[in-house]
Parts: sequence; structure tokens; C-alpha cells
Amino acid sequence: MKIIVQKYGGSSVADAEKIKAVAVKISKKLKEKAKLVVVVSAMGKTTDNLIKLAKEVSNKSVPRELDMLLTTGEQVSASLLAMALNDIGIKSKSLNAFQAEIMTTGDYMQARIKNLKAKRIKDLLKENDALIVTGFQGITEDGEITTLGRGGSDTSAVALAVALNAKCEIYSDVAGIYTTDPRLHPAAKKLKYITYDEMLEMSSLGAKVLHSRSVEIAKKFGITIYCGSTFSDEEGSYVMKNNIEQPIVSGLSVMDHQTQVTLSNLPMDNNLVQQIFEKVAREGLNVDMISVISNSGLNISFTIVEEKKSHVAKALTLILKDMKGFNIHYNSGYSKISIVGIGMKSSSGVASKFFKALEKVPLSLVTTSEIKISCLVEEKFKEKTVKALVTAFDL
Repeated sequence: MKIIVQKYGGSSVADAEKIKAVAVKISKKLKEKAKLVVVVSAMGKTTDNLIKLAKEVSNKSVPRELDMLLTTGEQVSASLLAMALNDIGIKSKSLNAFQAEIMTTGDYMQARIKNLKAKRIKDLLKENDALIVTGFQGITEDGEITTLGRGGSDTSAVALAVALNAKCEIYSDVAGIYTTDPRLHPAAKKLKYITYDEMLEMSSLGAKVLHSRSVEIAKKFGITIYCGSTFSDEEGSYVMKNNIEQPIVSGLSVMDHQTQVTLSNLPMDNNLVQQIFEKVAREGLNVDMISVISNSGLNISFTIVEEKKSHVAKALTLILKDMKGFNIHYNSGYSKISIVGIGMKSSSGVASKFFKALEKVPLSLVTTSEIKISCLVEEKFKEKTVKALVTAFDL
């Protein structure tokens, strides 16, 4: 039995007319003599609206109850799409995470898939043309409902593709993966191929096309992900192990709302550096673009998302409460802009071209890896930085 897993994002199922259009798209795919497992997100801004509603009811965050609330969004879109399919003569059934047996850890709001029992889905496909599965959610061994974190429907789809040994297609309101966000730079090029490693970097650096955990699973099990548009038949992009074209730089990502944290005049103690980042990690806070400079004293600089500033400040206050003579500065209003490319591993002169392109842009921090260069700039220089790098690397 040939099985194809498709995923449709919130913008694809935002209203009744779009749900009907997705049903028609599915009916065309069924002509390939395949059975479909279709993963859906919540309609439009449903998840955001549910979070807003929860905050209006209570200021206290109760993760279990939030997961119970948020999973209702996907159930609505799954049942409506199943209705639309049955209405046009396609035998279909909707399944939530419990019915699809998507087993996860018990980490509310950020659960990870432990096991996906595919037998029931395969049995149901014998009597149905398409199964509509709620994305973004799972169930624990104890029967508790969990969610996989924002963007988790991508992860649901890839995990199902692995379990069912199926092709995986992700559909949204864009026609594929672009060298950079077309809303930032309308002349951005669409990539036909991109490697797992490049896509992982771009996802972690702010690109919103695919959830990074979905790419991690695809890489681990060798699943090619096709990304295309719900609303057109234009060919999309393929995320795979090797990029046939392998450009030096494949894409550019932007992450806004960054805060630079600078600790200066600390004592020269490497254990202190470890303690600082260990404490921050234990608080569940992600830091990036780390710079440690030893001069007359120890100076540490790193970036965080602006909304986490107060949490980081609290953690640092606890660590450094017995020290004197040091300074902490929090500077907000930055953007992190990164170029990514697997070809950077074997090409020289990339850094030189990067800095030449940005010679008139004040850079606050720069970090590199084998396949990326990231810089931190004030948000007022974001557009200028993006334009200069897109031009320099022909993106």
C-alpha cells in the first residue's frame, strides 16, 4: 500500500473555503493511487487566540491545562476537513493524538514523540482513502494530552512518514523554501534543493518554513521533505541529505527582538563561565552568539530573546550575588542576521566577502560555524544588512 503523508498549516485551513480547497487538492493527489495521511494545524490564528483567552481567564500558567486547551484547535480543523472530504465522495476519518496513538514524553508544551504505533492507522487506511490527523499533539502512557511546541505539526507529519515508510509533503502559503524571507526581500530566490544541515541552521536562526525538530527527525531517518504551496501547483523545494547544486551560500535568516547581555570586569575564573551558562541552561533559557574575552578581566557577551531578559537577569543576579566590581549591561533592539551554506565548508573567502559587504554596517557581535556566519546589528540597520548580503552572495 503506497502511503503519502501531507501536512497543511494554519493559513491553509484558515476558513471554510480554504478547507474545501484543501479537500479538492487531496482528491487530486489520490489519483496517484496512494492512501493519504493528512496532518493539520489549527485554523488561522486559533492557537494565538486560545493563548490570549487563557491569559484573560488566569495570569497563572498551568501547562497541563494549556495543553488541554490548545489541542482543541487541531481537532476542529481535522474534523472539518474530514467532513469536506466525505462531502465530495472521499472516504475519510479524523483522528486525534489518542486515536492515532502518538505517544510522547510528559513535558507539557514541549513534549517529544517517543513512539508512534502505526498499526491502527494502517488498518484504518484499508477502509478509508484519507485519514486526517491532528498535528502538534500527543498522548502520554498515562493518558495525558501533550503538545509538541509551536510549529509541532511539522514534527507530527515527519514522524508519521517515518512510522509509515511514506513520502512527506509539507504545504503552506509559500511556494517552497527561499534564500531569505520574500517579505524582507521580494527578489529572494526559491531553492529547489537544500540539505538537512542547512535547513536545521536556517530554522534555528529564525526561518519559519519548517520546525527544526521535524528536520532533525527527517535527517535521522533519511526522509526527504517536500515543501510546496497549498494554493498553487508550482513546484516547491526538497529538503534532503545532499544538495545537487550545492551553492556556497544557500540562504539568509533573520531573528528579531534580540538582547545583547554583556558582563565585564569579572574575575579570571573559567569555572565562573561554566557556572553562568550552567545556571542559565538549568533555567531553560537559550543563549546564543557567545563571546568570551580575557584581558585585564573576564568579559562575556551573549544574546537572548528580548522577552527572556528578566529571567536571565534573575539567574545572573543569583550567580553573581557575592561578587563586586563587575558590570552587567542589557542592550535591546537588535537583529541577528545569518548566512548559511554547506558549500562554506570547502570554500575560502566567504568571511572576507561577508565583512566587505558589511563594511558600512556597525556589527556588535559576530559568530561562525562550519556552515554559517551570524552577526548582531541594531534593528535600524537590518534592512541595509539584508540587502548587502543578498547582493554579495547572489541570494
